[in-house]
Amino acid sequence: MNRIAVRSVVGGLRGSQTQNCNSYISTAVPLTPLDGAEFLHSLKGDVSGGFYRTRMMSTVPQSAKTVEERRESKSSVSDDAKKGSDRVVVSDYWGIYRPKITRGDVSEWTWNCFMPWDTYKPDLSIDLSKHHVPKTFMDRFAYRTVKVLRMPTDIFFKRRYGCRAMMLETVAAVPGIVGGMLLHLRSLRKFQQSGGWVKALLEEAENERMHLMTMVELVQPMWYERLLVLLVQGVFFNAFFVLYLLSPKLAHRIVGYLEEEAIHSYTEYLKDIDSGKIENVQAPAIAIDYWRLPKDATLRDVITVIRADEAHHRDVNHYASDIQFQGKELREAPAPFDYH
Repeated sequence: MNRIAVRSVVGGLRGSQTQNCNSYISTAVPLTPLDGAEFLHSLKGDVSGGFYRTRMMSTVPQSAKTVEERRESKSSVSDDAKKGSDRVVVSDYWGIYRPKITRGDVSEWTWNCFMPWDTYKPDLSIDLSKHHVPKTFMDRFAYRTVKVLRMPTDIFFKRRYGCRAMMLETVAAVPGIVGGMLLHLRSLRKFQQSGGWVKALLEEAENERMHLMTMVELVQPMWYERLLVLLVQGVFFNAFFVLYLLSPKLAHRIVGYLEEEAIHSYTEYLKDIDSGKIENVQAPAIAIDYWRLPKDATLRDVITVIRADEAHHRDVNHYASDIQFQGKELREAPAPFDYH
């Protein structure tokens, strides 16, 4: 009798557990993909990281889904996985989906590393000849430091400007991320606004990274160049991190002079293209979309817009250094948003 009673109790518990597992509150609903215009319009709503999010409470039990719907969902995921699609749905529990984004010609946007609203047309009218004349001891120290750093680059790469540009961009993307990170942490510690400088410096770092992604499409680095990148980036990151902690105004001044050297390097690159020493090949697709270049754009067009970006970075960093040389904090002056 005792065994029969125990079995009946266990059976009842199993039945109740099964019922509870099959009826729970769902917090996610499928979304209908949006086209580019609809998505941009929806930016006024709840958008995060380029993905449309929604949260709705539903009292419909999970078991309400038909077996056929489950099969269709699983089959679509497996089909996408087989095709190597980037849109493989990992889980619909979180309710995060990438909308369908299209270009102006209705073709589908294929990039995940940047979106249409991240693209821009560079200002090519910027003055490339600007130079900050060293006035103080700190200015002269920054200027001479950059000149010394350029010497091993000239010796190693000589006139191989494709490889030189690749190396340059792996270093150029470091100051923005370090400065933005440290300003971000300072803002948190002091409960102060950053004046927009956190965003401005992170935008600069992202722009430099896109330069590198473009150059990698044009120049495939050798194994020893990849090793050199690891060493240089590791040393430069830590050195610049300490420098920015000790003297942000000196750090920005050094970056300003580095950008002046970058303008010089890209100008020499263009000279070799114009003279025929470097083939003026078709521009990579990533460059055409990122800088909104014409479809028949060439390497010369790409180098021209990258040089313009470097000139803007030159101005921003010298400007940031000037602010602090005047005894003010960056947050007291307006940050140059979208100033590539």
